[in-house]
Amino acid sequence: MRNIVLLFLLVAFGLYWTQYKLSPKPIRTSIVHLFEWHWIDIALECERYLSQHGFAGVQVSPPNENLVIMNPWRPWWERYQPVSYKLCSRSGNESEFRDMVTRCNNVGVHIYVDAVFNHMLNSAAGFGNYGICNSYFNAEQHDFPSVPYSRFDFNDPICKTPSGDIENYSDPIQVDFDVSCGGISFIITSAGLL
Repeated sequence: MRNIVLLFLLVAFGLYWTQYKLSPKPIRTSIVHLFEWHWIDIALECERYLSQHGFAGVQVSPPNENLVIMNPWRPWWERYQPVSYKLCSRSGNESEFRDMVTRCNNVGVHIYVDAVFNHMLNSAAGFGNYGICNSYFNAEQHDFPSVPYSRFDFNDPICKTPSGDIENYSDPIQVDFDVSCGGISFIITSAGLL
């Protein structure tokens, strides 16, 4: 009987002890958003500061090719006007992006991408234009050959305001549910394109 009690205590203690993960690395829980930083600079920041100060990750701006907006001059939101999924933006090119991910991961810092997958740029961007990496697009016709997407891959415009734009930012229907207000070309996500 004594051996059974001792065995039971050992099993109970073992189960209790195994719930704690013994790791030589400190627990990392914080991430930082390095908005609009260059990929090369983020890699250096991971190696020089973030890994040394316990950061778990970095959120980066959308890395995909986008429209170049000149008026106003290169606003932050142009990064959210994709024309292709090429890893090419004002933060750097694909090889710099891959190098950043590798270098940050090597020092224990993960990369979290602010990805834009459910829409392309505003249809008012026109036609005969090129993205930051020279990908042609025709926003009026919903033609993005670099992806490739055509007009058949997008939802029909459903904005119900007279102007076809968001007229009241306090109205959740216009801002959250009437997804084409503002001219954004939303992809039919239910079709399995993404």
